[in-house]
Order: sequence, then C-alpha cells, then structure tokens
Amino acid sequence: MRLKNCHNFQDYRKLAAKRLPGPIFNYIDGGADDEVTLRKNTASFDAVDLVPNVLRGVKDIDLSVTVMGQKLDVPFYCSPTALQRLFHHRGEHAVAAVADKFGTMFGVSSLGTASLEELRAKHSNPQVYQFYFHKDRGLNTVMMERAKSAGVNVMMLTVDSITGGNRERDLRTGFSIPMRLNARGLYEFMSKPAWGINYVTHERFRLPQLEGHVDMSGGATSIGNYFTEMLDPSMDWDDVAKMVQEWDGEFCLKGIMSVEDAKRAVEIGCTGIVLSNHGGRQLDGSRTAFDQLEDIVAAVGDRIDVIMDGGIQRGTHVLKALSRGAKAVGLGRFYLYPLAAAGQAGVDRAMTNLHNEVLRDMRLMGCQSISDLSPDNLIDTGPRR
Repeated sequence: MRLKNCHNFQDYRKLAAKRLPGPIFNYIDGGADDEVTLRKNTASFDAVDLVPNVLRGVKDIDLSVTVMGQKLDVPFYCSPTALQRLFHHRGEHAVAAVADKFGTMFGVSSLGTASLEELRAKHSNPQVYQFYFHKDRGLNTVMMERAKSAGVNVMMLTVDSITGGNRERDLRTGFSIPMRLNARGLYEFMSKPAWGINYVTHERFRLPQLEGHVDMSGGATSIGNYFTEMLDPSMDWDDVAKMVQEWDGEFCLKGIMSVEDAKRAVEIGCTGIVLSNHGGRQLDGSRTAFDQLEDIVAAVGDRIDVIMDGGIQRGTHVLKALSRGAKAVGLGRFYLYPLAAAGQAGVDRAMTNLHNEVLRDMRLMGCQSISDLSPDNLIDTGPRR
C-alpha cells in the first residue's frame, strides 16, 4: 500500500505496520490488559445515530471553535503524544507544521522528542505543553517556568498516569527507552532495516524536556521506571490547585472521567478538561470519554471548556462529540499512524482527509457552523453503558 491509496484511519494503520518494527508499532497500537477499553473507545460512537436536517442553505461552512481562549480553524487538534522521533525522524516537527497549516492547536509532551522552544519559535498556532506531576515539586515548578518562558499557550496536566498501565504488548517485546529488547523484539527490528537506516542517519533520539532531570545514558531510566519512580501517586487536588494558581493562565486537566472530578476542576480554577482514558492505555475496563461526555457537559459545560479524546477515526465521530457538547476533540493515534507511514506528508494527508470529511458531513447535517450542532442531532440506539 502507498500513501496515495490511504483514505482512512485503517489504511494509515496498515501502512504504519508495514514500515515500523513490531515493538514500535505495538507501542502505538496497543492498550492495557485485554485492550477492552481500547476497542470500546471507537465502538462507543456506533451506539448513537446522527439526525440530519435538510434545506438549510449550507454553501458556506464555518468550522472554527474557541477552546481555552485559543481560536482554532477546525474543531480538532493534535494531542500531545510521546516519543514521536521513534515513529519518524521528523516527529513533532512534522505534526506541528501540519497543525499550523490547518490553524489548529498542537501539543508537546514531557516525553516529547523536540523542544518546546524550538517548536514555539517555528510555529505561531496555539501550543499546549502536557506534563506529569513529579515527586520533585521543584521539577514541576521548573517545567512550568520553562513553558511560560517559551510562550506556551496552555498547560495540560495529565492526571490519569500516576503509574504506567499494564501494556503487555511492550512486555512481550521488551520495548523501553532506552531499548532493552528481547530476542523477539530484536528479530522484529532486524526485519525492518529501512527503519533502522532512517533512524541512525538523522538527528539522534532525545527527550529535551527531561534533559538534566532524567539520566538517559547507559543504564538510563526506562519509560516504565519514569512512571513508577519519578511520578508522584500522592498527588491530590490541593497540589493541583497550587499549580493552577502558579501558572495563572489557561490550565487543563487531561484524564478527567467523572462528574465529581469535573466539578472539582472548575472549583480550583481550571479553564479546560479533557475527558480521556489515555487511549485505553491505562485502566482497562474504564468507561469511554464519549459515553461520559453528555453527563459532564450537563454538569459543568457552562463553566469550563470540555474536550474529549479517544477513538476518533472519522469526521462523523467528530460531529457526534461536538453534538454532545465537546468544544473540540483531540487526535492521537489518528496522526501517529500516518506520521509513521510517511512523515509530514502522511500527517498532512490524514488531516486533509478528516477536514474534508467534517466539512462534507456538516453540509449533510444541514449545519453552517459548529454552534448549529446540538444533542437534538443525536439519537441513542442502544442501552447506556
């Protein structure tokens, strides 16, 4: 399969599987435990039907939204994801460039492979910095100060990852950073020599946001150890409230799933929440963000910007989430597969596909702007889970 023959999420996924060594592909592709939640994330959209209206005069469509004070030309953005340099040597640079082209937001992870400052200098579109809460409170402060100096628009604290999920695909291959592959993992790398040549002939792998804080030489801390040794499971609402005050700007919590937690986020001064189960990579068997969206929007949607991610594969998924009250949706695997498949050209094509789908679907729904979408455009077709 070639890039020109990729038209949807599964096409890019198949092409990525052909080009990536197995351990790296499975790091993107896999979830926790039995991967029940991973599968449910997309399946949840099937339990709701769209109800279109006709004869509404939909020649001109406005897809723009405002999220946490940021004007986006489209109602979807590139969520922060880790280790992008492993998937393609352009990594975050490719994703940020495409997000800039579409006038939307992009995220940079603490485990990102390009620096906040470098990306901010190259792109003027809204930038999010996603970070974790560390046992070293001074490190948390340093990270926020660095983001402020870099001109980051939104701080995004991930709150569902105080320890790593049980990702058994990675255990089977020995995937970690730095690589500590077992025999099976080594064989799968050897079977994809083109990836290896590309990897060693371009800029070396780095984690710029953690340099000076995590030793990445020799017996360096693996990703799993980073989560188990450096992150603080004792983090509580008081800790986060202090960070929100310290940042004094747009502050978002990623990984909110309950109505109670959404209300607490409002109380401590957050300006946004992302309903997310981390792509099914943390607590398997947890509820999907889409299934929680209606109740949380009803509870806090008039006081805080509610976003969701998880399972988005089609333009109709975007419209269903927006109809339920999400201000925007985040994309993760949606752009990682095309990044792995073809770098910036792949991400560009996938985002173009999604933009065209959303635009076409808006016309078919009889909607001129995102504000025209409402719960009246949805009918539940099955029992609520």
